[in-house]
Amino acid sequence: MSRRTARLLLTIVMLIASSIGGVLATSGTAQADGCYTWSRNLSQGASGADVTQLQIRVAGYPGSGGVLAIDGSYGPATAAAVKRFQSAYGLAADGIAGPATFSKIYALQDDDCTPVHFSYAELNTCNSTWSGGAVSAATAKSNALRTMWKLEALRHALGDQPIRVTSGFRSQACNSAVGGASNSRHLYGDAADLGSGPHSLCRLAQQARNHGFNGILGPGYPGHNDHTHVDHRASRFWSAPSCGI
Repeated sequence: MSRRTARLLLTIVMLIASSIGGVLATSGTAQADGCYTWSRNLSQGASGADVTQLQIRVAGYPGSGGVLAIDGSYGPATAAAVKRFQSAYGLAADGIAGPATFSKIYALQDDDCTPVHFSYAELNTCNSTWSGGAVSAATAKSNALRTMWKLEALRHALGDQPIRVTSGFRSQACNSAVGGASNSRHLYGDAADLGSGPHSLCRLAQQARNHGFNGILGPGYPGHNDHTHVDHRASRFWSAPSCGI
């Protein structure tokens, strides 16, 4: 049995269990996960590292033009993002992260905490250490993880068809080799270039507006006619003139 099949079976078991007697609905999930296991239900007013871990995984559901703060504080914006995540996967959309929500997240993540459809290797073809960029290796890798969860949300919204990442983290040397801008977000590990595939570059750029990316560059913007770029820069800059953005 594959690991993904096993997780699917566990998810079904958890959903059945949570509907019988309501015990799990009040005590949180007892299911262990290879990446991260939540031990309590989370709702508005909660704070802590477990909230941060949840926010990373639902940051791709902030609403159109929104960006969810990853701050460990479960406020209205986090509750709204959880509701959108729940709705996207057919769960009861109450904004409370409990067993059903956690089980869906467990099914969506691999043991290294990356979403099942993306990998660290995919977000870094430059080197194996994540070093040499504009931030520490640990920060670059952490930024890439957040990017992947937003891409997972984008992928699901586009019908769960593959998204092709053509460039992710770059060291200074790798960035120079491809002629990247000196202040490229790729140096921070929080950027991804997406190539066309099942979806056009414009479709990717247009849909990305709903999934927490402050930076979106695509067709019509200089140097971006062959890819759509997304990133986590501090303030919004969207430009894909050929796509109406």
